[in-house]
Amino acid sequence: MFSQRIIGRFSQRASQQMRSAPVRSTVQRRANSTEAKPSWAADNEFNRERAAVKHHAASTSDLWRKLSIYAIVPCLIGGGLNAYNLWTEHWEHWSHMPPLEERTEYPYQNIRSKNFPWGDGDKTIFWNSDVNYHNKDKAT
Repeated sequence: MFSQRIIGRFSQRASQQMRSAPVRSTVQRRANSTEAKPSWAADNEFNRERAAVKHHAASTSDLWRKLSIYAIVPCLIGGGLNAYNLWTEHWEHWSHMPPLEERTEYPYQNIRSKNFPWGDGDKTIFWNSDVNYHNKDKAT
């Protein structure tokens, strides 16, 4: 009983698809037309408004493309050059300072109430050996 019902529904769907095939091929041919404006399109207010919106969207997207290329890219390059110059000035300043081992270590720096659970327990997660220095034996 159940299989007969499924076969019956399948045969109905297959026959409907066979009948609608010529209609579908006509619609597909019409959608693939090479005409700029189809002959069946009516010249009414809706279509004119739609064409105006399409034209406005094209000009607006062209404006943003030009802004992206001719305004934003040079600003990014200028910002990158500025950041590079500031970076090199910063490290030139550090080269004039005394070595890390000779600097004064104040009591409020590198306070450790207990060791960290990683490494040797003395260095924080953000420890940078070029900038940070801590001598456990040195006390002021």
